[in-house]
Amino acid sequence: MTDRIDPAPVPKAVPKTAFSILGAISVSHLLNDMIQSLILAIYPILRGEFNLSFAQIGLITLTYQMTASMLQPLIGLYTDKHPKPYSLPIGMGFTLSGLLLLSVAGSFGMVLLAAALVGTGSSVFHPESSRVARMASGGRHGLAQSLFQVGGNFGSSLGPLLAAAVIAPYGQGNIAWFSLAALLAIVVLLQVSKWYGQQNRQSKGKSVASVVRPLPRNKVVFSISILLILIFSKYFYLASISSYYTFYLIHKFGVSVQNAQLHLFAFLFAVAAGTIIGGPLGDKIGRKYVIWGSILGVAPFTLALPYASLYWTGILTVIIGIILASAFSAILVYAQELIPGKVGMVSGLFFGFSFGMGGLGAAVLGYVADQTSIELVYQICAFLPLLGILTALLPNIEHKPAH
Repeated sequence: MTDRIDPAPVPKAVPKTAFSILGAISVSHLLNDMIQSLILAIYPILRGEFNLSFAQIGLITLTYQMTASMLQPLIGLYTDKHPKPYSLPIGMGFTLSGLLLLSVAGSFGMVLLAAALVGTGSSVFHPESSRVARMASGGRHGLAQSLFQVGGNFGSSLGPLLAAAVIAPYGQGNIAWFSLAALLAIVVLLQVSKWYGQQNRQSKGKSVASVVRPLPRNKVVFSISILLILIFSKYFYLASISSYYTFYLIHKFGVSVQNAQLHLFAFLFAVAAGTIIGGPLGDKIGRKYVIWGSILGVAPFTLALPYASLYWTGILTVIIGIILASAFSAILVYAQELIPGKVGMVSGLFFGFSFGMGGLGAAVLGYVADQTSIELVYQICAFLPLLGILTALLPNIEHKPAH
């Protein structure tokens, strides 16, 4: 009889980690999320241009995030059954259209439409790129997701820096220059799509191993629910910083818009640095431990933040960014292992839910800021990481890698 024991199967088409593809998809993620973060970074400019309330600022984020989050799981589920390699550059075309519209928008409604187009681009890009990262991982799934994620987080950190240098001094119209980044991403993604299509052609006709589910269905549903609660705590908290940190610094400490954008850059850069830690660490010690340390471990720092001076606010937000960022890659790969064979659907669900929670958080927290104060937003959100205690309820599904 044939020996069928294979505890750690390697993707059939890619026996080794394809670092060139991971690099390309990470660079594309950098360009994609850099463009998206421009929307957040120019909020002070848009607020002055269109006389917006905090609630309207939150509505921009909600429009972008909800457009992305509603479509991502559906696109992921569809492409699990019907792979579409060239959907990646097509999705980036939506992002390019939204960027150009944002540069000439003359009304709040046009700004919302531009945000929706960028969100639609994200709804295609993230689940399909996550699938490519797993295909190229060579079995090192945490490392692959971290390399993919760090590009996006580093791109997000560049948005405020570039906004401070290019857009804030010269105005809304200069957003159009960033269409060059979208065009570059399309060129890179065309090459990734060729590789993706080649893997699909090579795998056709090969026998597919039966999918072994590690847990009964009810336990899988329960575990996914816990993971989504943790995503809620992470991204609701992140919304308080990504959407309102500049206003918080300006209001509480009287800093300039450009100074506040530099502080936002420092936080987002810390998020990028932290992201690269979580995936490989999860491969080594287990993803559940990384989730524990990332969500619950950040609580002391978030609780201290609302009472810190400007100097310590900068330091604490960098620490928070590094610790909190390590969670997502670990959560995503853990979820993919809970539901094997549904990489696109799981990736779409978790990227979409994270975007949705970010958008909902921005809208809710904007309303709270309008009704009370921006400082109260940070006092309330400080308690969200305490939900990390729920990690204790997650089952142990991982096996130590063979040496």
